[in-house]
Amino acid sequence: MGLTTNFIGLKLKNSVFVASGIAGFGEEYSDLFDINKLGGFITKTVTLLPRKGNSLPRIVETTSGMINSIGLENPGVDAFIEDKLPFLRKNLKIPVIVSIGGETAEELVSVVRKLNGVEVISAIELNLSCPNIKSARKYFISQDKELAYKTIRAIRKVTKFPLIAKLSPAVTDITEIAQVSKNAGADAVALINSFPAMFFSKDRAPVFGGLSGPVIKPMALKMIYEVSRKVKIPIMGVGGITSVSSVSVLELQPGSFISIFPSPSLSTPSEHCGVGGVSGSVVGWIITAVAFANTGEPSVPCPEIANKYVPYTPNVG
Repeated sequence: MGLTTNFIGLKLKNSVFVASGIAGFGEEYSDLFDINKLGGFITKTVTLLPRKGNSLPRIVETTSGMINSIGLENPGVDAFIEDKLPFLRKNLKIPVIVSIGGETAEELVSVVRKLNGVEVISAIELNLSCPNIKSARKYFISQDKELAYKTIRAIRKVTKFPLIAKLSPAVTDITEIAQVSKNAGADAVALINSFPAMFFSKDRAPVFGGLSGPVIKPMALKMIYEVSRKVKIPIMGVGGITSVSSVSVLELQPGSFISIFPSPSLSTPSEHCGVGGVSGSVVGWIITAVAFANTGEPSVPCPEIANKYVPYTPNVG
């Protein structure tokens, strides 16, 4: 079986991506592994204006997972285009997906307008569900069907880039939001973002953030499974996988599979990419990856693309 595949119109040499935020804007991790061995690269989330992020503490390890409260720290879209894109343009030979965030549809549309025409960009991920910004304590865009539709539709009208809607697990029925996303013009959905959570700082102040790690895998699987059964849309599966042995593959229908690929965590063991199969689908590696559902094609194998463990080193400054 070949490794190449097609996802939302992007020709990929394999189905492994880094999830947004894991490897910053690429340059930060370029000395640790060859990014071009991935199928594609997703940037850290970019917003209209610069964000300093949340104050410390930002990270805490929990039982079977971790909570991060980074707060979408980033230089803003103008500085991203000026200072970060040149590295991607010069060094990456794989599709680049830019993750964008904002608290209103107007902000997101403004970011997209600035990115339109940038030749190195292959697609846009709409981060509609970050749980560690202040507005998320009240709502996520992807928690409200009407707001999600209006937001995605507004963005769809101003860009030809393929759109991936990253959805929150903190909803009653994820399939309804996924269907609305498709109806509004999203080409795929990313399931799932981290779960809203909280921890106490040393001075007993509450710190709000997102829970990730092995603890969320069963919930991620359930939501991906439900969406794949009810909504005909490609799915990018993220979350809860920390090693090759913990990968799960769900057979959804003849000729269609979902593969949940590895993602890094604070306590990930040094288990590397192996080539092994479940239901004819081979999965592997320690970063994270894309999952395809209802595309009419079987999932494809991940090659052994790394020979060393890349730890999760979030920006805690």
